[in-house]
This record gives sequence, structure tokens and C-alpha cells, in this order.
Amino acid sequence: MDLHGDPRIVLTLDAGGTNLVFGAMRGGQEILEPLTRPSNGHDLGLCLETLTGGFSEVKTKLFEAPAAISFAFPGPADYPAGIIGDLANLPAFRGGVALGPMLEDQFGVPAFINNDGDLFAFGEAMAGLLPQVNRALAEAGSPKRFRNLLGVTLGTGFGGGLVRDGRLYLGDNGAGAEIWSLRNKLEPGATAEEGASIRAVRRAYAECAGIGLENCPDPKAIHLIALGEREGHQAAAMEAFRRLGEVTGDALAHASCLLDALVVVGGGLAGAADLILPALVQEMNSSLRCGDGTFGPRMEVKAFNLEDAGERGLFLRGQSTRVTVPGSQRQVAYDPLKRIGVGLSRLGTSRAVALGAYAFALAELDRR
Repeated sequence: MDLHGDPRIVLTLDAGGTNLVFGAMRGGQEILEPLTRPSNGHDLGLCLETLTGGFSEVKTKLFEAPAAISFAFPGPADYPAGIIGDLANLPAFRGGVALGPMLEDQFGVPAFINNDGDLFAFGEAMAGLLPQVNRALAEAGSPKRFRNLLGVTLGTGFGGGLVRDGRLYLGDNGAGAEIWSLRNKLEPGATAEEGASIRAVRRAYAECAGIGLENCPDPKAIHLIALGEREGHQAAAMEAFRRLGEVTGDALAHASCLLDALVVVGGGLAGAADLILPALVQEMNSSLRCGDGTFGPRMEVKAFNLEDAGERGLFLRGQSTRVTVPGSQRQVAYDPLKRIGVGLSRLGTSRAVALGAYAFALAELDRR
């Protein structure tokens, strides 16, 4: 897919509990100044009026008709059907609102709605980490190539998305890659999200520093404390991010046993990747006990931290060799090192979501 050479225009939306930000994209680039309107999530009629009004205003500024509407919207939702369920931050959406079909009726073009975690992964698969890794492998002379990508976002929540061989994997109920609901390694009675989110970092820091949660700084400040650039309990700050890395790594290890894909990490907490990724990758490469009492790697593949120069070099180099075909003199390439890489978003989370929405619309239009 040539995102940057495609002439089709897609209307976009960044939907939040406070504001709705409308735009339009062509060739993988925003072509209009963003239009911001209040969400009005307390009043369904007013919220829907704001949605249609915002898209209408953007459409009047275009030099040609849009080919589709595509955006991320909070769940729960039946995304393939375009029906939004009971939203926590937009209380007017109760009992199911057929938002996608309404927009299609209003504007006469297909309307695609997805989860932001899914679109983040799709954007990184189309124009971010996945193609960058494959280019780096080619430049290193490696025959290895990747076609699949698991994307996770660490922020208010723990979101996920999976791209399989160039297509976004949604699952039979539109609930694929809901990694947040895996079991929390450190608190088995809780979800992974409770150990892999902003509230998890603050809770762990408060506990380790012996202070009340109400007195706990935000994760950016905790990161600075860990680096010694701000006054505070440095050991507690480092431990808070280490715990997050361990919980996230455990969830990714479980997912990777099924998916066998590159992993890209985004979201607000990715700014503390220097503290998170070492613990995360260490947990992915940890051992589990076998039936005979011995211990072996918990995954069949080895995970590498792509943000560490040494690990990245080993990942790119692999163990490529050549083996002789029995009964002949012919040799074939063989790399016995089964591996995946874990890297940070190459686009930035918001940009990846926007590009993912654009790319998803183009891919769906081409299949129709």
C-alpha cells in the first residue's frame, strides 16, 4: 500500500471525552487545520449533532469529495458494525448507538470505526516500526523479514492491536488483541491493565515510597525522580517502572506465544522506556519449569530490545548460515535464531492512530 502516494481523501476524527477534533487526510498527510469542538458527551442528540456538523464543516473546505470517513472511538463497541456501546467517558452513549451507519447515511460514503489500539498497530505496521525493521534487516544483509505486528499502548489504560500479514486482525467479535484483560502477574486477581498503566506507576511509587496516593506525583515526575533529575524517592521510582515492565512483559510473553510477531510500544508512558523496556524484555525471556523439573525459556522465540544498540545489532545479524541439501551440492540459507523485536513507536502514538485510520479506510475501499 502506497500511503503517501494515494490521492484519496479520508475524513478523520480524534474523539475524546472532552473534545472532538476533526480533520482530513490525503497521501498520509493532514490537509486541513484541525477543527475542534466540545464532545457534549452528556447529551446524545447534541453529541451526534456535533459529530455531523464537524464533518460537514470539514467537507466544505475540501477541493474534492472524500472517499470515506475513518476514525478511532472509545469502546465497548461492535466496531465492524459501527455501533458504539456503553461508554464511560461519553455517558449519553447507552444501549448502543449506530454511529457508523448514521454517518454513512448522512455523507454517502463508507464510515469505518475502530479501537485506537488497533489503529495504532495498523499505522505502525504500514509506515512505522514494521517497515523500518524490515529495511534495517535488508541493509544488514539478513534474509529475515517480518509480516506481523503486535502494538500496545501504555497510558491511562493498556491497549492493544494486531496486524497479521498486512491486515488488521479484529476477531469474530471485534475483540481481538484485548491484552488489557490478561491476568496480572504481580496481582493474579487483577487485570494486566492494573499493573501496566498510569495508575499502576503511581500506586507502586506511593507504596514503595511510603506515602499516600493523594501525595503521589504523576508518572513524568516519577520518571525524573528515577533519573535523579528531581527530588524524591529514587529507588521507589525505579521500582515502579520496573514493576510495570515486568507485568507488561509477562502479558506480551503470553501473547507472543500465540502471535509470534514484532512488538511496538506507544502511549504516554513510553517516554519512560529506558526504565520499562529492560524489565519488559527480561520478563519475556525468563524461564519456566518443565515437567521433569528442569527450566527452559518461556517462549520459543527470543525477544530483543530494539532500543538498545547492542541487542539491536544481535537481532539484525541473527545467526544466518548456509546448509547443504542432502544428496546435492546445493546450499540454502538458514537462520536458526527464532526472534522478535520490541521497539518504540516510530511515528508517535497520535500520528500512528491517524495513519492507521487512513490506511484502514483505503484497504477496505480496495477490497470492496
